[in-house]
Amino acid sequence: MKKLAKYILMASTVGILSCDPNLDITNPNQPTVGVFWQNATDAEQGVNAIYSTFARGGFSRWMPMLYLTRSDEGYSGSPWSDLANAMGGFIQPDYNFGPVIDVWRDCYIGIFRANQVLDNVPDIEMNQELKSRLLGEAYFLRAYFYYNLALLWGNVPLMLETSKPTDLPPTSSQAEVWAQVERDLALAISGLPVRYGSSSDLGRATRGAANALLAKVLMQQGKNLEAEQPLQWLVSGEGASVYNLVPNYRNNFLIDSENNIESVFEWQFTINPTEVTDDDVATPNHNYGTSISQFLAPPGIGWSDAEARTWTINEFLQEQTTTGDRDPRLTASLLFSNTDERGPDFTMIYGQTFTQRYGPENPRAWFRKFLNDHWRNEEGYRSPNNYRAIRYADVLLMYAEVLNENGKTAEAYPLVDRVRQRAGLAPLSQTRPGLNQTQFLEQLKHERLLELLGEGHRWADLVRWGDVGPGLAQRDPGFNNFQVGRHEFLPIPQRDLDINKSLSQNPGW
Repeated sequence: MKKLAKYILMASTVGILSCDPNLDITNPNQPTVGVFWQNATDAEQGVNAIYSTFARGGFSRWMPMLYLTRSDEGYSGSPWSDLANAMGGFIQPDYNFGPVIDVWRDCYIGIFRANQVLDNVPDIEMNQELKSRLLGEAYFLRAYFYYNLALLWGNVPLMLETSKPTDLPPTSSQAEVWAQVERDLALAISGLPVRYGSSSDLGRATRGAANALLAKVLMQQGKNLEAEQPLQWLVSGEGASVYNLVPNYRNNFLIDSENNIESVFEWQFTINPTEVTDDDVATPNHNYGTSISQFLAPPGIGWSDAEARTWTINEFLQEQTTTGDRDPRLTASLLFSNTDERGPDFTMIYGQTFTQRYGPENPRAWFRKFLNDHWRNEEGYRSPNNYRAIRYADVLLMYAEVLNENGKTAEAYPLVDRVRQRAGLAPLSQTRPGLNQTQFLEQLKHERLLELLGEGHRWADLVRWGDVGPGLAQRDPGFNNFQVGRHEFLPIPQRDLDINKSLSQNPGW
């Protein structure tokens, strides 16, 4: 599946705009729409091109940072003040600020590619089962792009056909976007396989991924009764034979254990073996990797443009394992002075001790999960470490939350117990039996923080729980700038508003 990142879509030719029609020349060496969508190979390459969107900077760098820093688990202390302000400081006077609108742009690039597949593949004569699968992948990916747009911007234009430069779509409400995502995922579920038979297809969207994303969309809307069905499919239905927790929590984030039994959906990254150096820009298709590790890694290794809030460390220390040890997820999740609990003289930071690099009293902490310190002593812009977008542990905790919201708290306990016991903690059913609905949700907030820290889910969680607001400033000072009714959404890029007068800016901006 790593090879998905290698495909680029050659499905349309962009003319050269000029006042002189004689200069509007078609490149005879570039395939056009009229000759490209002819067979099954074209269809599969078109779908592969949608996946390649994850290698673009909006996904492979900025989106994870946006989710980390907009929540209370992270912030940016970057010397690039515009970045630090926009990433978690809730200060963005420039509505065209590059790192933010790159996410917007790349979501719509992915949507454009998905729309080409959905518009053209139905007319191709090919194996029907393969056609249904490829269309299912396109529906899933379009839904995934709109899911992220709805979470971050809320009210965005819906584009459901291959767009033209003359298209001026109006703003759709967040509710309308959620409804479209639900429709796309229903179509994806009907066409996607439960699993793939070939290892070359590892990483492609599955029916399980579509069900998990559908549950997320429904939960964000408070549709907990409806969310039970896709989660039940994953936990006690057909999906239960596909997914499970890996015994070692840290294996979810290492390059030699990608696409494991706990993986529901991953962004696939790799290193192009023809690249010469990390800053090679001459090699065709030169970057199939992600630069998120370069931007998250500690100073001296990376740019440290996003860091962890240290209050999260104390959350891990509230409980010991059944053998009296520290929760192992702390070491797997954060680099800080006591990643090795013996202290900074034993904590290794890319081949040197914490003390050697930063001194024994440095209070900072960095997200570790998608770094490469487990196999090399440097970072760069071409990390092959996959981004685990949805894990089965997340699914189990989602199902527990939905059951609790639906008045089935007793049925939710075993799901949380599975996650806790993998970490070596005593079952919640033993340590805190008989919690009522409100108490169980508060406990679940703690459980999701420890299990999913640094994986980009916290912002959606806080929004869903109604916890986003200035009250978070006691543990994240960035929320001192948060204005209710404004900062729940990012500003629509000004350049889009200038081009398309049918769009409306988000409230408060």
